[in-house]
Amino acid sequence: MLKEFKEFAMRGNVVDMAVGIIIGAAFGTIVNSVVSDIIMPPIGLLLGNIDFSNLFVVLKEGTKVPPPYESLAAAKSAGAVSINYGYFINTIISFLIVAFSVFLLIKSVNRLRRQQEAPPAVPTTKECPFCFSIIPIKAIRCPHCTSELK
Repeated sequence: MLKEFKEFAMRGNVVDMAVGIIIGAAFGTIVNSVVSDIIMPPIGLLLGNIDFSNLFVVLKEGTKVPPPYESLAAAKSAGAVSINYGYFINTIISFLIVAFSVFLLIKSVNRLRRQQEAPPAVPTTKECPFCFSIIPIKAIRCPHCTSELK
């Protein structure tokens, strides 16, 4: 059983998939940083100094400190239950960036594959249906048996 598992794990597809998952996770971390540290601050500034990570709705007040809470961290430290829609907005933007990046990557790979695949060769000869000789494709009469071709 251990031998079969080793054979399965060392297959090319499994190893490629594992590498893809690891790189994908690292790429996701980079995209999350780009969204939260580079994209969202200017958008928040344009919308009137809104910090999207601090957008939340309190469902239940905390027992330690009464509302209003200045930030999500303050609400959580007070023990408040909240819906954190700002994080949700950040997550949606991260997903869209990752999806668009993957789309561009797949589009590039498909373009390279199409360039590598040679187009099918256009035939330059055909076979005479009467004498079965090889003749040019544009011939209207066979040079071997002199039959008229269609």
